[in-house]
Amino acid sequence: MSITNTLLGLLESGPKYGYDLKRLYDERFQQDRPLHYGQVYSTLSRLLRNGLVEEKGIEPGDGPDRKRYAITDAGVTNVEDWLSTPENPSLYLQNTLYTKVVLALMSDRSATDVLDAQRGAHLRAMRELTARKADGDLADQLICDHALFHLEADLRWLELTAARLTELAGRLKS
Repeated sequence: MSITNTLLGLLESGPKYGYDLKRLYDERFQQDRPLHYGQVYSTLSRLLRNGLVEEKGIEPGDGPDRKRYAITDAGVTNVEDWLSTPENPSLYLQNTLYTKVVLALMSDRSATDVLDAQRGAHLRAMRELTARKADGDLADQLICDHALFHLEADLRWLELTAARLTELAGRLKS
């Protein structure tokens, strides 16, 4: 996820302090990885330098002065461009799991064991996501659904590969 564009998008509703941006980000998007304050402020510095945000007031605080940031017209254009640009679909044409299966076959190890172990790991992850989804809010449910659909696709690939192991082994030997 683009933290830069996400922070810009959060600023579209009005000026905010870095602390407010971190809190909003963590509430809406963090899921398993909260945003670190250092990352917020280094991103804001870069956005300020690039003219995508501007300072909208400084207040003295117990520590460093608190700065409010507002998005500029250039920042709004940046967010609009980012939102209208489709993400590149992730094409897993050469993934680690495929490599493990081929290497197991090439070394006369059990590729079936590799696939079974992976299937077990996927099923455990799916159970955890399903439980999390049941307890989560709508945002968490949607994120869990996304992960579950990817795991389901992986499981279909595992089953298809298991069915083709003999053919794959034969091609590797020739």
